[in-house]
Amino acid sequence: MMTIEQQIRDAAKQIGFVACGFAPADADPRLAERLDAWIGEGRHGTMGWIEQRAAQRGSPAALWPAARSVIALAMSYAPAVDPLTLAGEGQVGRISVYAQGGDYHKTVKQALKALARFIVAAAPSELKVFVDTAPVMEKPLAQAAGIGWQGKHTNLLSRDHGNWLFLGIILTSLELAPDPPAHDGQHCGTCHRCLDACPTNAFDGPHRIDARRCISYLTIEHSGPIPEEFRAAIGNRIYGCDDCLAVCPWNRFAEAASANRAFLPRAELERPRLADLLRLDDASFRAMFSGSPIKRIGRDRMIRNCLIAAGNSGAADLAASVRPHLTDPNPVVAEAARWALAQLPPD
Repeated sequence: MMTIEQQIRDAAKQIGFVACGFAPADADPRLAERLDAWIGEGRHGTMGWIEQRAAQRGSPAALWPAARSVIALAMSYAPAVDPLTLAGEGQVGRISVYAQGGDYHKTVKQALKALARFIVAAAPSELKVFVDTAPVMEKPLAQAAGIGWQGKHTNLLSRDHGNWLFLGIILTSLELAPDPPAHDGQHCGTCHRCLDACPTNAFDGPHRIDARRCISYLTIEHSGPIPEEFRAAIGNRIYGCDDCLAVCPWNRFAEAASANRAFLPRAELERPRLADLLRLDDASFRAMFSGSPIKRIGRDRMIRNCLIAAGNSGAADLAASVRPHLTDPNPVVAEAARWALAQLPPD
């Protein structure tokens, strides 16, 4: 008879996952130690939610004592177009590939729940599903389960799918046969393209990222003014950054055909014009980004990001779109507008 592990793998593939692996719940005993060191250096910035539940985040057993095994799963969102192609187009905003389609939280969680139902029917047990909304460290757990390794940019890499992967975790009371774990930088060799590509030098070595310098953190997680030292380097990125991911040589094996159709880019998010985005009020922002992970950052943070991009554009005609924000009630937005207007040539 087919083992429960193979049954789970087959079901995962049918549901839409491109990789599935197993690990003991205590497979990485140094997980908490490494997390504590990263937090201790302040590299998490203002993401207090990481620190608040660090004990649970550092150990699946601490999060759920009944956990015996980890099932790590990956779903592809490989793009059909190089995300770096918009780098020189100052009047449009660059949105990270992962956020141009439907909200991955919804799609991945639905798939995890479908797989969970299959597992419980095939082998009665307890389980819990997670996708980026609970204190679970998906990347090291996925590495422990052997579905990929953390590259020097700290993101998960796969020989078959590059680094365009959404991860999901199932913790289960089942004792599942573990897969051989991968190791940090297992197949990266001497390559350091990802480290060199970072516009803001957020890496001070392989596997060492400082969120406070990362454009994804600055444009998504950080709610205050973006430090001036990083503004020019942000260019026209208005939500996230794909540079360290896009340059990875392993992406040559990533096929857009493998990507879940829910993540196909929405036309209005592939190359949005800054002038159009700068006209958004709260209601129109919510309407435009309904069903998108971008919605959670709110209108003010998006406008702040667009103002920084406008200031970097060199386009005098964008000044007319910037000026209305000089009197914005949010002081962060108003300050970004003053900065942007000072960068632009007279219109």
